Formats: sequence, C-alpha cells, structure tokens
Amino acid sequence: MRKLFKSLLLTMLLVGTLALTACHGSTGMEAFVLPQEFDTAKNYEITFWAKNDTNKAQTMVYKKAIEDFEALYPNIRVNLKLYTDYGRIYNDVITNIATGTTPNVCITYPDHIATYLSGNNVVVPLDELFADAKYGFGGNELLYDAPSMEEMIPQFLKECAFDNHHYAIPFMRSTEACYINKTYVEALGYTLPETLTWDFIWEVSEAATAKDAEGNYTLNNQKVMIPFIYKSTDNMMIQALRQQNAGYSTSEGEIEIFNDNTKDFLYTIAGHAKTGAFSTFKISSYPANFLNAGQCVFAIDSTAGATWMGTDAPLSDISDEALVRFETEVMPIPQFDPKNPQMISQGPSICVFNKTDSQEVLASWLFAQYLLTNDVQIGYSMTEGYAPVTSKAQSSEAYQDYLSRMGEDNNTYYDVKIKATRLLLDNVDNTFVTPVFNGSASLRDAAGQMIEEVTKSVRRKTTVNEEYMEKLYDDISSLYHLNRIGPTFSSKADLGSLPTASVVLLATLAVVWLLIGAYALHSFRKNKKNH
Repeated sequence: MRKLFKSLLLTMLLVGTLALTACHGSTGMEAFVLPQEFDTAKNYEITFWAKNDTNKAQTMVYKKAIEDFEALYPNIRVNLKLYTDYGRIYNDVITNIATGTTPNVCITYPDHIATYLSGNNVVVPLDELFADAKYGFGGNELLYDAPSMEEMIPQFLKECAFDNHHYAIPFMRSTEACYINKTYVEALGYTLPETLTWDFIWEVSEAATAKDAEGNYTLNNQKVMIPFIYKSTDNMMIQALRQQNAGYSTSEGEIEIFNDNTKDFLYTIAGHAKTGAFSTFKISSYPANFLNAGQCVFAIDSTAGATWMGTDAPLSDISDEALVRFETEVMPIPQFDPKNPQMISQGPSICVFNKTDSQEVLASWLFAQYLLTNDVQIGYSMTEGYAPVTSKAQSSEAYQDYLSRMGEDNNTYYDVKIKATRLLLDNVDNTFVTPVFNGSASLRDAAGQMIEEVTKSVRRKTTVNEEYMEKLYDDISSLYHLNRIGPTFSSKADLGSLPTASVVLLATLAVVWLLIGAYALHSFRKNKKNH
C-alpha cells in the first residue's frame, strides 16, 4: 500500500510540475545576457518575419536592406518571410512559441507582444541593448550609421514600452486619415470645415443617400452609394471614446469600454447604418474601391493606405471603366472636440526573440537596428503614407526633398500619399496609443466587433434597443473573454475562467493534498492497529 501511495504521489507531482511549466511558458529559456563582444568568427542564420500586401516596392526595400546588411556583416544571413497581414504573423508566433521555433526578428504590434510575454523569456527586453556603448543606439562598434537615442522620436519609442521595459523598437508610424471626395461634398452644397466633426460627416453622409424616382442616387447617378465607410472599426470606437474622455481601459488592464458613451455612439452608428449612410470594410469591402468608383464620399483608412486612394492612385484596385474623376482631400479623422483633436498613433514595430545562443540574439538586434538607418526608413516611408520614426531620417536632406516634390508624379510623389504623411508629421502631438497588457489585443478586437454587430443587425432589420445593447455587451465580453482580463480577474473568476494549465495545476495540488491526507490517515490506522 505504501508503494502504491508513493507511486501515485510522484505521478501527481510530475503532472503538477508540467502544469506549472505550462503556466509560465513552454520555452523555459534563461533571460538574455548581452555578450561583451559580437563574435564575427561565427556564422549566424536569422529569420525575419515581415508584413507586405501587394506593394512590391516594400518588398524591394526589405530585400535591399537585407542585401546591404549582409554586405556589412557577411557572417549573418537573414531569411525573409513575408505575410499578408499582421494577424497571421501573430498567430504563427503564438504557435511557434509553444514549439520553441519563433523567428529572430518580427514586425508586429505592442498589443501582440504583450501576449507573447506570457511565455518565459520569449521576447528580449531591449533597454540594455539600447544603452550599450558598443552595439546600442549609435553604438561605436556598429558597422552602419544608426540613430542615437536622442534621434528616436520619443512619442514613437514610448509606444514600445510596457511592463517597465522596452520590448520593441518602432519601425514606421501612421495614423488614420479621412480621404474625401471633395467634388461630391461641394456638389451637395457643403464646404469642408477646417476640422472635420462627427456631426458634419453624418449630416453630409445622410444628404448623399438621396435617390431619384428610378432608384438611382442623385449624387452619382449610380445604383450604389455608401457615403461613409470606415476601414478599421476598432480604431473608430477607440478614437471616439478617447475624444470624449470616456473609458476604454486602464494601463493595468481594467476593462472600461462597456459604458454609456459607447452605447450612445453605437446608437448613432445604428441610425446611420439603417439609412445606408454608413458601412464598414468587413461588411462592404475596401473603402478605396468605393471612393475611386464615385460610390463613397468619406473613406477612413490608415495613412499607410494612401496609395490606394484617389482618382490617380498608383495602387487603385478597380478597372479604368469604373474609375470616376474627382478632387481628393485628405484630412484628420472627425472629432467630437475640434479644439482638442485626438487621433491614434499606429504602425509596425520590431521585436527580437530570445534564443539559447546570446550571440544569435545580438546578431538579430544588429539587424533590427539596421532597419532604423536612413536608407531603410526613407525608402520604406516613400512606398506609403508612413512617417520615419527617427528625427535623423525626418530631417535629412533626402527626406525633405521627397516631401517637397509632392504631386510631381502619381507614383513616388503621389500627392495624396504625401498629404497623408504630412498629416501625421503635423499631428504627432495630437496622437495617442492605447494601454498595452496581456489581453489588450482582444479588447481592441472587441471594440470594433461591437460596431460591426450593430451595423449588421440594422441591415437585417433587427431592433437595436436597450435589451439589444445589454445582450451585445454580454456576448462581446464572453466572445473575447474580457471577463478574464484585468487586475480583478483572480478575485472574480471561477475555475472555468482560468487558463487550462492553471486549472490543471490547482486540481493537481488538491489531489496531492488528498493523497497525502489519505496516506497519513492510513499510516495512523495501521500504527494504531499494530499497537
């Protein structure tokens, strides 16, 4: 009997240990320690995961950066893997954390990195690397002209800091812009204000829904017109709440989004979706396609999407026959308080993943930092409406020359693209970022999904009232597991809300104690019987 208890006890302790390991990440790697010197006698092969849509110019910038970097560091080989969207990168990283096969360098977002950090020492904190005299920002051992710490735009660098560390460096920055068919706005009898407001956009959008007796829209004489289309509904909700000083979340991860301001905004959206004045990318398709076909008045998308927007857009995705000529204006997103404009700062960042070989990590950092050099920063920013993340690049003669040549052609110097870039450069102090924590990516998705659900519901003739809103809040909270996020999670949730590994661990500990108790009771009875 004693052997049986010992066997069971050892088995349960082993299961508990494995569960504990799962709770703290599957890699179990030691924290990165910065080598004193980079070993140039050893060869390294690193992987770089990056995002690219259909913009071949961006791919060429990546490839040239790799080629130039490898010429400087012939003992480092960089393998590029391109993805069509950031979500796919995120999913693959999560999968590869479990197998210990993460890339070395990755284009990503801070919200995603916060989830990666649930693993043990998976992502390298970069503060020590930043400050290193040899290999840090502007380091004296670098074989390229890197920006100094002072030449990093502080607002952009700050976006990469959370949990008391910098876990990334900014790569490019963008914000959202409203691309406007100015010709249509004026045809409706309106003049664009100095600052767009939500009231103005809703009023003009409703005016654009007028039809003639044959069912054609009077504004464009077509059967199709969606006056206002928003690409990223998560940003739409987040910015609307920020502009009203309404709750979204705290930096500790407390969820505040289910408030009256959110509800009021959703009611407004429902009303305009019901008339056909508003729709979203997920429901209707790319805003640029409708804008360029004369079927949209206001298209809100990233400044990084500027090369798809407008009559002469170099990446326009519709046929020449469908294209309608109009004057395109680029303005900041609509505001609730024009005197205090607020717009989101976004754009890809770069993180470095930990490996067992600290020299390999250092090689990865050398490449990641190379992406901040002027040639890469300026080259990539010229492909879209992105802004470089260093003052070194922004103030360079080459970049200032690029900005000054707006409208020279409809490719490199496409006016809408450079207008979108200038919009961000002129509004850096008006930008903000959302708090980053494990679960912030889910909250972001939830913010957009509420707009999507309300818009779809009214299109399906569903009544949107208080009962609907209560159910929507409950459904969204459950769908995105928002009840499992935040500082009060442990005191509010039951075992069913805990991560599986945690449930296994707690259950194992309970069984172990039961076995210990049973064994003690058995021994006591046996001893008593013997006496």
